[in-house]
Amino acid sequence: MVIIRGATAATLLGLSLTLVLQGPGAAAAAPAQTPAFSAWNGAESEISLPRPAGRYPVGQQTLHLSDQRRRDPWVPSAHRELMVSTHYPARAGRSAPAAYMTEEEARLLLEARGLAGVVPAATVSGVRTHARVDARPAYGRFPLVLLSPGFSMPRSTLTTLANDLASRGYVVAAVDHAYESVGTSFPGGRVLTCLACERVATDEEKAQVVVDRARDLSFVIDQLSTLHAPSGTLHGRRSLPYARMVDMQRIGAAGHSIGGAAAAAVMLRDERVRAGVNLDGNFFAPFEEAGLDGRPFMMMGTSATHSPGSPESDWRDAWNRLDGWKRWLTVAGAEHFAFTDLPVLADRLGLSDPAAPLTGERSWQLTRDYTAAFLDTHLRGLARPLLDGPSADRPEVAFPRV
Repeated sequence: MVIIRGATAATLLGLSLTLVLQGPGAAAAAPAQTPAFSAWNGAESEISLPRPAGRYPVGQQTLHLSDQRRRDPWVPSAHRELMVSTHYPARAGRSAPAAYMTEEEARLLLEARGLAGVVPAATVSGVRTHARVDARPAYGRFPLVLLSPGFSMPRSTLTTLANDLASRGYVVAAVDHAYESVGTSFPGGRVLTCLACERVATDEEKAQVVVDRARDLSFVIDQLSTLHAPSGTLHGRRSLPYARMVDMQRIGAAGHSIGGAAAAAVMLRDERVRAGVNLDGNFFAPFEEAGLDGRPFMMMGTSATHSPGSPESDWRDAWNRLDGWKRWLTVAGAEHFAFTDLPVLADRLGLSDPAAPLTGERSWQLTRDYTAAFLDTHLRGLARPLLDGPSADRPEVAFPRV
C-alpha cells in the first residue's frame, strides 16, 4: 500500500552536539554526554542547507509505504511501514518549499539529546531546504539511488546529499525505517519513536537490523517499479509524477553508519542494485564468500575509526570479500556524523565542536564530491578521475594501502 503526503521529513539538527561521541556502531539507546560545544547565540533565526551543485531544480514528494507481507520487527502486531522522501530532477516552478521536519519531530529530537532549551525546535523544523513539493519532473530518464540513515537517525539527516544528487540527475529515495529513529511522523498524526534503540545492543542484534533494512530497501524498489509501469496506479490515481523518470536498470544504494551496512546488504540480496556506498558504518552482517558478483562498492569513513588498523572496524574483512571495483577512503579530522547534515547545521547555528577539526562545510563538500563521483562512474558511465587516488586539493582524503 502506498500513500502520498506532503513532504515533511523527520530530522536532526546540528546535534552532532551529543551524538558525535557515539561510535559508528553505537545503538544510541541513551543520550550521550554533552560535549563542550559553544552555546548557540541565536544569531541565525533562519538557516538553510547548502545549495545543490547540479543544474536541475529539485522536486520532493513523501510516500508512506506499508508492506502487507511483513510484520514489523519491533511491533509484531503491525505491518512493516516506511516513510520515504523522494527527491528528483525538476523543472523550474513556483510550488511550495519542501519542509525539513515538523516542530514536534524537532522537539522530540532535542529532548532526546538533552538539547531542549538550547536551540528552539522551531529553528530546527524551519531549516530551509532547496526542494519544492510536487515540482514538475524534468524530462528524461534518471538513475535511482536509495538512502538509509544511521541508527536512531531520521532520513532527514541525509537531505543535503539527497538534494544534491537530485540536482545532478538522480531520483533519490531516502527511507525512514519505522521505530528506528528518535522521531518520525507517520499518517494519522502518529509520531513513531525509536523502540529499536531500547532493544539493540549486540553486534548480532545490529546485524538483524541490517538484514531488515535490506528487505525494506528491496520493498521500496518493488513499489517504485510498480508505479513506474505504464499501468501503475495509486488508489485510482495515475503513477507518481516522477515515476517514469526512473531508469530501473540503474539503481544504487548508499547510507550512513548502519544505513551503509544496509546498502551492502541489499546488494547481497537484490541483484537490481548495481552499486553501493557505505559512509562510516561497520557492516555487522558479513559478506558471503562470493562477494557482490563483481558489482562496485565504496567505503568512506573517518581515519580515526576506519583506517586499516582500526581495531573496532570490520572493513578489512569486507574489503577482502569485495570482488569488483572498490575503494576504501578515509577522511582526516572527520567524526562519525561528518557525512550527514548535522555538522553543517551546527556550523550555521554557531555550535562548534573542538573535537572535530573538520568544518561542517568541508565535511559536506567531501561527502558530496566522492559520493557523486562514485555514482556518476558506476550508474552513468562518466569518467571521474577523483576516484583514481589522492587529490592535492582534498588532502584530508586518503586511499589507504590495504
